[in-house]
Amino acid sequence: MKTRVTDSTIASDDLQSQAWVWLRLLNSGEVKSWDLEGFQRWLQASPAHRAAFNAARQQWDAFRPAAGAVLRRNADAAAFHQRTLPGRLQSRRAFLTAAAGAAAVAGIAVLHPSADLWPAAGRWGADYRTDTGEQRQIALSDVVKVTMNTQTSIRRQTVGERIVGIDLLAGEAAIDLPAASANGQPFVVAAGRGRSFAETAQFEVRYLDGKVCVTCVEGEVRVEHAQGIRRLAAGERTIYDERMLSGVDSIDPRRASAWRKGELVFDNARLADVIAEINRYRPGRVVLMNAAMRDKPVSGSFYIASLDQALALLQRTFDLNARTLPGGLFVLS
Repeated sequence: MKTRVTDSTIASDDLQSQAWVWLRLLNSGEVKSWDLEGFQRWLQASPAHRAAFNAARQQWDAFRPAAGAVLRRNADAAAFHQRTLPGRLQSRRAFLTAAAGAAAVAGIAVLHPSADLWPAAGRWGADYRTDTGEQRQIALSDVVKVTMNTQTSIRRQTVGERIVGIDLLAGEAAIDLPAASANGQPFVVAAGRGRSFAETAQFEVRYLDGKVCVTCVEGEVRVEHAQGIRRLAAGERTIYDERMLSGVDSIDPRRASAWRKGELVFDNARLADVIAEINRYRPGRVVLMNAAMRDKPVSGSFYIASLDQALALLQRTFDLNARTLPGGLFVLS
């Protein structure tokens, strides 16, 4: 059941629980600029919020050196934290152990955010950007249209005053080329260590977490990488990163392009990956604290405009507890 927690009803233990959730997120290695914005709103809600976070940070600083030694001897971080968490936290062990344990396993120094927020990686130098949940269509020329998905940044490639391609700095973009350009040159999309070329085609490029997926919906696309060249026909895709270039796989292009119609479609996807995808579209942050559920398979489609309903469905399907915390944090445990 979802419970809205307000400043007037937050007990000391509840604030400390929230502080540990934020501490875990800030040390997860996956913190985004919008996470920092949410954290700043939570931290500045009252002096009690700031005091709770400072207390949690001090406790973690105190047992972090011991955590490193134990983790080298014992891979079971959860057992360590069950033995060493302070007594007044033990009553909330099921909620807090995962938070502190994830931070210990990450082995990252505690982040001390300042009030000065910075752009997310990949957003520097972009000509066009979309925010969380935003989609945008751009006509780069009479024959080139680009649809930008959520959290996407692109930069134009030009020769003189002519646009010859784009750099996909982060996110996901669909490129529609209904006709070849007047100069007969292919349009190019650079993402990561590879480039995709097309003349008359409809294709999509997704660049997230250092991995690039190129999907051909219609026409033909040529993908060039240091490890080779892949030629894609309609209904085919390839994936690459800095060192690897996969083969060519057949896919259902309608499912791959579902986001353009306002849907997210999953076929036996891990619950953790489904939640990560929802986080790209939904303001705030959804955190799955129940590690045993991370690999549970999920199949189905959700409307992007109704992701809170999707979360409610996932909560019921996997019998999870849900809690809404200040700063846009939504915890499933």
